[in-house]
Amino acid sequence: MTNSPKVVLSIAGYDPSSGAGITADVKTTSAHGCFAVTCISAITIQSTQGVRGIEAVPDDVIRRTLQELNSDFEIAAVRIGMLGWAAPVVADFLESARLPNVVLDPVIKSSSGANLIDATGLHTLRSRLLKLSAVVTPNVDEAVALTGVAEPKDAAKVLHEMGAKAVVITGGHLTEAVDLLYSDGGFEELRAPKIKSKSTHGTGCAFATSVACGLAKGMSVREAVVGAKAFVRRAIESAPQVGKGTGPVL
Repeated sequence: MTNSPKVVLSIAGYDPSSGAGITADVKTTSAHGCFAVTCISAITIQSTQGVRGIEAVPDDVIRRTLQELNSDFEIAAVRIGMLGWAAPVVADFLESARLPNVVLDPVIKSSSGANLIDATGLHTLRSRLLKLSAVVTPNVDEAVALTGVAEPKDAAKVLHEMGAKAVVITGGHLTEAVDLLYSDGGFEELRAPKIKSKSTHGTGCAFATSVACGLAKGMSVREAVVGAKAFVRRAIESAPQVGKGTGPVL
């Protein structure tokens, strides 16, 4: 019997410390029994102590990579992370390819404060990529940056009106880990005690990729989101203790 795992495409930045971005997505996808294919949007210079620099990958390299992967694999889901300056070329590809189960993780700033997308990219997120997304997974600050609305429920409605089919506003940066799910016209708060840990780098990447894997396997949005929340919690609890700064969750 042929072993054919679901293929999940990750479009994200390269983190050489393997805490976030492409390498985190590969680890997460593998942990879910899926197969990761990847397109690097930008190369970062970073460690557990922060982002020191960003180098863009040329648009033509990104375009050709995405076209080549799509011609070879049956892609069951897509996780979009840090885009840097690549948002327009990624939007061009997705508008043409019409791949299923796009999970948009709108990475705008690193936890150390570095800008990870330019103004054109932010406009592309709002005007094009949200409309292609099955789920968008901003944290509270990213939801505000995208909508200009501070109240999470109102921001979720605005993101839905902008085109996202379902919205999860993650609250891991609050005193309690409260994720707000807006789907099918209704809200649900997913609560859990916050875990005290220095190993939290890449939680957003792991969460969004876990959601993409769940959708690839045929789960509903709610099932995928609940499963992703549990996955990230387990990852934080068992995270490796490496690096001098904020360590990775996987």
